[in-house]
Amino acid sequence: MKTVLLGALLFFPLFASAQAILRITKVPITTPPTDTLYVAGAFNNWSPASPAYRLVKKPDGTYQLTLPATLRGAIEFKITRGSWQRVETNAQNVGIENRRAELPGKAGYIDVQVANWKDLGQEDKPCASTAVQPNVQMVSAAFLIPQLGRTRQVWVYLPAGYDANPGQRYPVLYMHDGQNVFDACTSFSGEWGVDETLRQFQQQGLDATGSIVVAVAHGDQDRLNELSPWRNPKYGGGQGNAYVDFLAQTLKPYIDANYRTLTGREFTGIAGSSMGGLISTYAALKYPLAYSRVGVFSPAFWFAEDSLRSYMQQLPPKPQGTQTAYYLVAGSQEGETMVPLMQQMAQALQRPDSLANRVQTVVQADGQHAEWFWRREFPAAYLWLNAPHTGNPAGGDLCWAAWLEPHTRQLHIAASQEQASLRKIELRLYNAAGQRIKRSKQAAGSRLDLSQLPAGTYRLVMQQAGRVAGRQQPAACQQLVILPEQEGNK
Repeated sequence: MKTVLLGALLFFPLFASAQAILRITKVPITTPPTDTLYVAGAFNNWSPASPAYRLVKKPDGTYQLTLPATLRGAIEFKITRGSWQRVETNAQNVGIENRRAELPGKAGYIDVQVANWKDLGQEDKPCASTAVQPNVQMVSAAFLIPQLGRTRQVWVYLPAGYDANPGQRYPVLYMHDGQNVFDACTSFSGEWGVDETLRQFQQQGLDATGSIVVAVAHGDQDRLNELSPWRNPKYGGGQGNAYVDFLAQTLKPYIDANYRTLTGREFTGIAGSSMGGLISTYAALKYPLAYSRVGVFSPAFWFAEDSLRSYMQQLPPKPQGTQTAYYLVAGSQEGETMVPLMQQMAQALQRPDSLANRVQTVVQADGQHAEWFWRREFPAAYLWLNAPHTGNPAGGDLCWAAWLEPHTRQLHIAASQEQASLRKIELRLYNAAGQRIKRSKQAAGSRLDLSQLPAGTYRLVMQQAGRVAGRQQPAACQQLVILPEQEGNK
């Protein structure tokens, strides 16, 4: 009996997992002594202040955390002081790439030195902005989100030639995690370089007019809450419904009123990565008359997998003639569930009764859950989503457009030269209940007075059949019209 017991005692440690200890051996002298340090990574959905991943300050001045034995394989992480606005940076106060470690390893320390903090950068070494100036501008440092009772930074990128061509209007792409879209100085894990990419496309003639890009900053500690309409028991969520309402009902009308946009769904896209991929998918499903182009990068579908499936199955039939294009991309090195889940959702979006008619799925063998990967994949996604096949549901990119002037509630009607030659278009306006409340024929350059209508959400259908380039070319466009509660959005 003693021999058996001794064998068990000697045998057991061979199965015990070696636990690594994350140890921060050096922090900047500017680090407030009362601040708490955290580690954020894919293992906690990049939460910057997860209590389970709080480092403890030791008497020797180091900060330590014993990592869970359940962590396996390659991990990526960053150190924060409880917020993405207080994340570690390099000596020049520029965001760094994700740190990496391989687990499990031998029991011991993973030593880290923090060179700088984003919010405490040295004044004699200011971060040199990488944003293309003056194309990238701050729309507002505190744009009100009335649906959530908080404010947010919003940036806009204007294509080259925007000021020199006052008669030109542009497609719009809305993006999440705006800190990472244009500028390494504002990013917490590297930038996408969207401004540089679009400027290069214009210079190369790949995208003649360019697009307006609107980047909305993430909500820091509210990020997970805002980027999922459904709650995850472990990580939060549940405010995504209000967030997408803000995008469609508050931000889009403001952008359309203050910038020269093509407001129709066929000219409007939405894109994001990780949780931003999840919320972009949801936004397009909830607002099929607002978006026709959706960029989904490394989507965190796992966060609300069952809820999203159920939501998709309960969607009403899509409005006739609408078309939504989805571009989904992920890497094989992003965990066991990333690619299978993305492919499953892509198949669900391709169902005949779904809201999507075109779905492109890309899997990259070297892809990782990181900004450098999404920056590399953005150009291909942008060009595919903006190809002519995603323009007019009738099969071409010749389409009428309309935009609402919020101060007067005048609906402006415009068209390409080819469509304008077809004289007039039939316009029908429906309220939220699906009732037709207006019907008229409008010419390009005309206006329709909507000042007597109550504030709300309306569906606008513009349709005309005529002869274009020697063939019958039906032009059918559906757009979303939102009348503001108050006059103006400024």
